[in-house]
Amino acid sequence: MLKLFLAGALLVAVSVLAANSQVKSTTATTQNALERGVTLAESGHCADALPLLKKALRTLPDKDLEERDAQGRLHCARTHKAPYEARPCLELLGRDFPRDPEVLYAATHAFSDLSLLTSQQLAREAPFSYQVHLLNAEALEIQGKWDEAAAEYRKILELNPLLPGIHARLGRALISRPQPSPETVAQAKKNFEDELEIDPRNASAEYVLGELARNDNDFSAAIRHYTRATNLDTGFAEAYLGLGMSLNSTKRRPC
Repeated sequence: MLKLFLAGALLVAVSVLAANSQVKSTTATTQNALERGVTLAESGHCADALPLLKKALRTLPDKDLEERDAQGRLHCARTHKAPYEARPCLELLGRDFPRDPEVLYAATHAFSDLSLLTSQQLAREAPFSYQVHLLNAEALEIQGKWDEAAAEYRKILELNPLLPGIHARLGRALISRPQPSPETVAQAKKNFEDELEIDPRNASAEYVLGELARNDNDFSAAIRHYTRATNLDTGFAEAYLGLGMSLNSTKRRPC
């Protein structure tokens, strides 16, 4: 009986050792394939590298190799014009290396590629949509081309005059011009008022109307608009500041 027990125990031990050996062998093979894939990616041989990298385990104990793997796939996705394949790499890098400057730099370019690809696809699939005009207007605003941006917003309103947010954007573009004329300011004010007709809960439109009223020393109107803005958005710090300055200008104090 004892011999049978010892034989069984020996068999179990051999099986465990064999299993452990197989796991170690599999891990070593995976790591070797990953290292080869990373080396190929870093040298620009993405066609050969990607099949190896895609088979890589996401939980490798070697953090340096894991980062090189994700960076390699990210590089290949960008250089081979397949930016959507970069998303899982960005998730992994953002999760495991959130403060690494090299990772953040690479992610900046990868997200830029995704943005560019998507905007190009939008322009290709729906060239006459208001969303294309909206993208154009936003890009023009970044460049400080306020007149051109305003023209794009007007095109959107021609397509859909009741689209929420566009009257406010047009008003913002108008008053963002250097030294806008009184007529331009009046147009902007009308657009913010039109915005509130469409979307009465637009706290930003109320705030800008408060600013315009305060600049005209119409503190009663300014207080009214700032108060509405703070009621709509209780965290709107600028609106509270404008309200406080307007109350102070009229020698009033909030209750």
